[in-house]
Amino acid sequence: MSRPASSGRIGRPPVTSRTQILAAARALIDREGPQKLTIRRLAGEMGIGPTTLYHYVRDKEDLQLLIVREYIEQMPPLELPDDPRERIVEATAAFHDWLIAWPWTVEFMTTDGFLPGLGPFGLGLVDEALAAAVDCGCTPDQAVYFIRDLWYYTVGEMLVRTNTHRSARPVDDRTRIFDTVDADTAPQLAAIGPRWVSLSAEDTYRRGLRAFVNGLLDDFTG
Repeated sequence: MSRPASSGRIGRPPVTSRTQILAAARALIDREGPQKLTIRRLAGEMGIGPTTLYHYVRDKEDLQLLIVREYIEQMPPLELPDDPRERIVEATAAFHDWLIAWPWTVEFMTTDGFLPGLGPFGLGLVDEALAAAVDCGCTPDQAVYFIRDLWYYTVGEMLVRTNTHRSARPVDDRTRIFDTVDADTAPQLAAIGPRWVSLSAEDTYRRGLRAFVNGLLDDFTG
Protein backbone atom coordinates (compact mmCIF):
# COMPACT_ATOMS: atom_id res chain seq x y z
CA MET A 1 0.00 0.00 0.00
CA SER A 2 1.56 3.30 -1.07
CA ARG A 3 1.94 6.20 1.32
CA PRO A 4 0.11 9.46 0.55
CA ALA A 5 2.33 12.20 -0.76
CA SER A 6 3.84 14.45 1.89
CA SER A 7 2.75 18.09 1.91
CA GLY A 8 6.24 19.28 2.87
CA ARG A 9 9.72 18.30 3.94
CA ILE A 10 10.04 15.67 6.67
CA GLY A 11 10.35 17.36 10.03
CA ARG A 12 9.14 20.73 8.78
CA PRO A 13 6.89 22.37 11.41
CA PRO A 14 3.35 23.34 10.43
CA VAL A 15 2.73 26.91 9.36
CA THR A 16 2.24 28.96 12.51
CA SER A 17 0.73 32.37 13.02
CA ARG A 18 0.18 34.56 16.05
CA THR A 19 -3.56 33.91 15.73
CA GLN A 20 -2.97 30.16 15.89
CA ILE A 21 -0.66 30.55 18.88
CA LEU A 22 -3.16 32.63 20.85
CA ALA A 23 -6.03 30.27 19.99
CA ALA A 24 -4.00 27.28 21.17
CA ALA A 25 -2.97 29.14 24.34
CA ARG A 26 -6.57 30.00 25.18
CA ALA A 27 -7.65 26.39 24.58
CA LEU A 28 -4.89 25.16 26.90
CA ILE A 29 -5.87 27.66 29.60
CA ASP A 30 -9.56 26.79 29.34
CA ARG A 31 -8.76 23.11 29.66
CA GLU A 32 -6.08 23.12 32.36
CA GLY A 33 -5.83 26.62 33.85
CA PRO A 34 -3.28 29.41 33.42
CA GLN A 35 -0.70 27.75 35.68
CA LYS A 36 -0.13 25.13 32.96
CA LEU A 37 0.68 27.73 30.31
CA THR A 38 4.38 27.65 29.48
CA ILE A 39 6.20 28.17 26.21
CA ARG A 40 7.38 24.56 26.18
CA ARG A 41 3.93 23.17 27.00
CA LEU A 42 2.22 25.29 24.38
CA ALA A 43 4.78 24.32 21.74
CA GLY A 44 4.14 20.66 22.54
CA GLU A 45 0.39 21.21 22.22
CA MET A 46 0.92 22.73 18.77
CA GLY A 47 3.40 20.12 17.60
CA ILE A 48 6.21 22.62 17.08
CA GLY A 49 9.48 23.43 18.80
CA PRO A 50 9.76 26.14 21.48
CA THR A 51 12.17 28.08 19.26
CA THR A 52 9.37 28.49 16.71
CA LEU A 53 7.20 30.18 19.34
CA TYR A 54 10.02 32.52 20.25
CA HIS A 55 9.75 34.02 16.77
CA TYR A 56 6.36 35.39 17.88
CA VAL A 57 6.64 35.93 21.66
CA ARG A 58 9.57 36.92 23.86
CA ASP A 59 8.59 34.91 26.92
CA LYS A 60 5.61 33.68 28.94
CA GLU A 61 4.77 37.18 30.21
CA ASP A 62 4.72 38.53 26.67
CA LEU A 63 2.41 35.65 25.67
CA GLN A 64 0.04 36.44 28.54
CA LEU A 65 -0.14 40.11 27.54
CA LEU A 66 -0.90 39.14 23.95
CA ILE A 67 -3.72 36.88 25.15
CA VAL A 68 -5.21 39.70 27.22
CA ARG A 69 -4.80 42.22 24.40
CA GLU A 70 -6.54 39.98 21.87
CA TYR A 71 -9.40 39.32 24.26
CA ILE A 72 -9.89 43.00 25.13
CA GLU A 73 -9.86 43.94 21.45
CA GLN A 74 -13.02 41.84 21.04
CA MET A 75 -14.99 44.06 23.43
CA PRO A 76 -18.04 45.64 21.80
CA PRO A 77 -18.03 49.44 21.29
CA LEU A 78 -19.21 51.47 24.26
CA GLU A 79 -21.60 54.40 24.38
CA LEU A 80 -20.59 56.33 27.48
CA PRO A 81 -22.62 59.03 29.27
CA ASP A 82 -21.57 62.68 29.22
CA ASP A 83 -21.32 63.05 33.01
CA PRO A 84 -17.64 62.35 33.82
CA ARG A 85 -18.32 60.40 37.03
CA GLU A 86 -20.86 58.18 35.31
CA ARG A 87 -18.49 57.83 32.37
CA ILE A 88 -15.87 56.39 34.71
CA VAL A 89 -18.41 54.05 36.32
CA GLU A 90 -19.75 52.74 33.00
CA ALA A 91 -16.32 52.32 31.37
CA THR A 92 -14.93 50.50 34.40
CA ALA A 93 -18.02 48.30 34.79
CA ALA A 94 -17.92 47.34 31.09
CA PHE A 95 -14.24 46.44 31.41
CA HIS A 96 -14.98 44.45 34.57
CA ASP A 97 -17.90 42.56 33.01
CA TRP A 98 -15.94 41.70 29.88
CA LEU A 99 -12.90 40.42 31.76
CA ILE A 100 -14.87 38.38 34.26
CA ALA A 101 -16.59 36.58 31.38
CA TRP A 102 -13.19 34.95 30.79
CA PRO A 103 -11.67 35.27 34.28
CA TRP A 104 -8.23 33.88 33.43
CA THR A 105 -7.37 37.30 31.98
CA VAL A 106 -7.56 38.83 35.45
CA GLU A 107 -4.76 36.64 36.77
CA PHE A 108 -2.50 37.93 33.98
CA MET A 109 -3.14 41.53 35.05
CA THR A 110 -2.40 41.44 38.76
CA THR A 111 1.00 43.10 38.58
CA ASP A 112 1.84 46.69 37.64
CA GLY A 113 3.32 47.09 34.19
CA PHE A 114 0.63 45.34 32.11
CA LEU A 115 -0.76 48.63 30.75
CA PRO A 116 1.28 48.71 27.49
CA GLY A 117 -0.11 45.29 26.60
CA LEU A 118 -3.75 46.36 26.62
CA GLY A 119 -3.80 47.38 22.97
CA PRO A 120 -5.60 50.35 21.41
CA PHE A 121 -9.07 49.56 22.77
CA GLY A 122 -7.93 48.90 26.34
CA LEU A 123 -5.67 51.94 26.33
CA GLY A 124 -8.56 54.02 24.99
CA LEU A 125 -10.70 53.00 27.98
CA VAL A 126 -7.92 53.94 30.40
CA ASP A 127 -7.44 57.27 28.64
CA GLU A 128 -11.19 57.90 28.78
CA ALA A 129 -11.18 57.35 32.54
CA LEU A 130 -8.12 59.58 33.01
CA ALA A 131 -9.76 62.39 31.05
CA ALA A 132 -12.98 62.01 33.03
CA ALA A 133 -11.06 62.20 36.32
CA VAL A 134 -9.41 65.43 35.15
CA ASP A 135 -12.85 66.74 34.12
CA CYS A 136 -13.96 66.07 37.71
CA GLY A 137 -11.20 68.32 39.04
CA CYS A 138 -8.26 65.95 39.52
CA THR A 139 -4.75 66.98 38.52
CA PRO A 140 -3.13 64.65 35.98
CA ASP A 141 -1.09 63.06 38.79
CA GLN A 142 -4.20 62.58 40.94
CA ALA A 143 -5.96 61.02 37.95
CA VAL A 144 -3.23 58.37 37.78
CA TYR A 145 -3.59 57.63 41.50
CA PHE A 146 -7.35 57.47 41.04
CA ILE A 147 -7.18 54.97 38.15
CA ARG A 148 -4.66 52.84 40.01
CA ASP A 149 -6.86 52.66 43.12
CA LEU A 150 -9.93 52.00 40.99
CA TRP A 151 -8.16 49.11 39.27
CA TYR A 152 -7.04 47.61 42.60
CA TYR A 153 -10.65 47.64 43.81
CA THR A 154 -11.89 46.09 40.56
CA VAL A 155 -9.28 43.36 40.18
CA GLY A 156 -9.61 42.44 43.85
CA GLU A 157 -13.36 41.96 43.44
CA MET A 158 -12.86 39.85 40.33
CA LEU A 159 -10.22 37.63 41.89
CA VAL A 160 -12.31 36.93 44.98
CA ARG A 161 -15.40 36.16 42.93
CA THR A 162 -13.72 33.91 40.38
CA ASN A 163 -11.70 32.00 42.97
CA THR A 164 -14.85 31.49 45.06
CA HIS A 165 -16.67 30.09 42.05
CA ARG A 166 -13.79 27.71 41.36
CA SER A 167 -13.71 26.48 44.94
CA ALA A 168 -14.60 22.82 45.30
CA ARG A 169 -15.77 23.32 48.88
CA PRO A 170 -19.54 22.91 49.24
CA VAL A 171 -21.55 25.77 50.71
CA ASP A 172 -22.25 23.73 53.87
CA ASP A 173 -18.52 23.61 54.60
CA ARG A 174 -18.23 27.37 54.19
CA THR A 175 -21.11 28.05 56.55
CA ARG A 176 -20.11 25.50 59.20
CA ILE A 177 -17.31 27.74 60.44
CA PHE A 178 -19.91 30.09 61.89
CA ASP A 179 -21.02 27.38 64.31
CA THR A 180 -17.82 28.01 66.24
CA VAL A 181 -18.02 31.81 66.41
CA ASP A 182 -18.05 32.95 70.04
CA ALA A 183 -20.88 35.46 70.56
CA ASP A 184 -18.94 37.11 73.40
CA THR A 185 -15.87 37.66 71.21
CA ALA A 186 -17.62 38.56 67.93
CA PRO A 187 -21.30 39.26 68.67
CA GLN A 188 -22.12 40.88 65.32
CA LEU A 189 -20.54 38.06 63.33
CA ALA A 190 -22.27 35.45 65.47
CA ALA A 191 -25.64 37.14 64.90
CA ILE A 192 -25.17 37.16 61.14
CA GLY A 193 -23.97 33.57 61.24
CA PRO A 194 -24.28 31.44 58.10
CA ARG A 195 -26.07 34.25 56.28
CA TRP A 196 -22.62 35.78 55.76
CA VAL A 197 -21.94 33.34 52.90
CA SER A 198 -25.10 34.12 50.95
CA LEU A 199 -24.90 37.86 51.62
CA SER A 200 -21.26 38.11 50.56
CA ALA A 201 -22.04 36.14 47.39
CA GLU A 202 -24.43 38.83 46.13
CA ASP A 203 -23.15 40.90 43.21
CA THR A 204 -22.76 44.39 44.67
CA TYR A 205 -19.87 45.46 42.41
CA ARG A 206 -21.64 48.34 40.65
CA ARG A 207 -22.96 49.79 43.88
CA GLY A 208 -19.52 49.59 45.44
CA LEU A 209 -17.91 50.96 42.28
CA ARG A 210 -20.10 54.05 42.23
CA ALA A 211 -19.48 54.70 45.93
CA PHE A 212 -15.74 54.16 45.42
CA VAL A 213 -15.60 56.55 42.46
CA ASN A 214 -17.59 59.28 44.20
CA GLY A 215 -15.74 58.96 47.49
CA LEU A 216 -12.28 58.93 45.97
CA LEU A 217 -12.98 61.85 43.63
CA ASP A 218 -14.43 63.85 46.51
CA ASP A 219 -11.29 63.12 48.51
CA PHE A 220 -9.00 64.25 45.68
CA THR A 221 -10.95 67.34 44.73
CA GLY A 222 -12.48 68.42 48.05
